[in-house]
Order: sequence, then structure tokens, then C-alpha cells
Amino acid sequence: MALLTTQPLWLSGALVIGVATLLAMAAPVFVRRRVPSERLRINNEVAGFTFATIGVLYAVLLAFAVIIVWEKFSVAENAAAQEAGAAATLYRLADGIGGDSGAALRDGLTHYVRAAVTEDWPAMERSGSSHTVTRALDATYGALLTFSPGDGRGTALLTEALRQLDLLTEARRTRLVLASGAVPGVLWFVLFGGAVVTVGFTLFFGTESLRVQAVMTGILAFLIFSGLHVIIAIDHPFAGSVKVQPEALLAVLEDLGTKAQP
Repeated sequence: MALLTTQPLWLSGALVIGVATLLAMAAPVFVRRRVPSERLRINNEVAGFTFATIGVLYAVLLAFAVIIVWEKFSVAENAAAQEAGAAATLYRLADGIGGDSGAALRDGLTHYVRAAVTEDWPAMERSGSSHTVTRALDATYGALLTFSPGDGRGTALLTEALRQLDLLTEARRTRLVLASGAVPGVLWFVLFGGAVVTVGFTLFFGTESLRVQAVMTGILAFLIFSGLHVIIAIDHPFAGSVKVQPEALLAVLEDLGTKAQP
């Protein structure tokens, strides 16, 4: 589904929702030309109970998938914000450390944040990561560890700086993990297979008006595949039209008077 995720929202919507709805509306016409409506009406009472069970089961599955994907998207947003917050705190702690160690820490953070915006974000669109950013993070750790506190104040600064750097590292790791998507392949199979079965089950019913049945089937398909389109659009939180942007990291650079050059 990564291919659909990277497409413009209108294009993926047309492919997932539009095509599926049109096919669903055409299916009753195709069936009615081969099976008389009188034979289909015999199934209405029994098929109604079975369809109610199938519909409820699939609705629960679809809603569960939407909620899980939305929660993962929110976690990705929070991770980007946490990373930016930790970077901003480290900048200020670098001023307190001072000397060569503070200057090296500040330069290392500037390089890391700029590289995260220009290289990590494009790499995450391909479910990958940037080795340049990893090396910049290692260099930031190295710069901080050159600081040797000589008093209690320095020790407190080093402890807090290490804690913030750890938070920054955890936030980056979180967004890299989430970049590959939250829905496994087997669940995609169940979601789309369940959608086909649920919509296809309506073909066992027969109504007096073929036009009414086609419209009802189309409405059901529209609702189901709209839910699937939402899952596709936000499954990869750093790719596609609906994605987490690096504004928080850019704001850190701007607030501290450093211009990013993406």
C-alpha cells in the first residue's frame, strides 16, 4: 500500500473510493442480467441475518484499524515535537556549559537538526533513515562528553543535558520505526478481503427496483472504502499528502537565529 500512500490524496481517493464504488454499483446490474430478481428475493430473509453478522464484524475490524492508525499518527506527531523540545533545551544548556564543550555541543546540534530536516524526513518517506543524521547524533554525544564538570552546578548541567539528549534519541528512534507504517500485510489482506465480501454479499439480495439496489450497494461501498482510504492516507505518517512535517525542528533553528537550508 506504500504506492497508494505516496500518491496525491485526490488520486488515491479516486482509485480506492471512486473505482470501488462504481464497480459495486455495476455488480447488481451484472448479476440481475443472469439471475432473475424472483430467485434473489428468496434469499432476502435468510441472507439478511447473515449480512447483519458480517457487517458488524467487518465494521468492528475497520473501526479498530482506523483507531490504531490514527493513534500511531498522533504518536509520530508527538515524537517530532518531543525531539524539537529536547533539541531546544540542549541549545540552552549548551550556553550554560560554555567553553569549547558548549560551542561544540551547539554546533553538533545545529548540524543534527538541519540534517534531520533535509535528510531524515525525505528518507522516512521511503521508510528509511539517514546515516548522516546518525553520525551527527553520535558527534553530538561526543561533543557533550568532552565536558568535565568541576563543581555541582556543572554536574547537574551534564546530567540534564544527557537526559535531554536521550529523549532526543528516543524520539528519533520512534519516528523512524513509525515511518515504515503501522498496518502489516496480513491485515491489509483481511481489510480489503472483508470489504469485497461485505459489499459482495449484497448481491444475494433482490429488490423490485434494480436502480435502488445499485444505489444502496454503491453507498455501502463508498462508506467502506472511505474508511480504507483514511487508513491508507495516514498509515505512513511521514509520507504522502497527509504527513507529519518537520516544522517543530525548523522552528527550533529559527528561534535560535539559525537558518535551515533544506
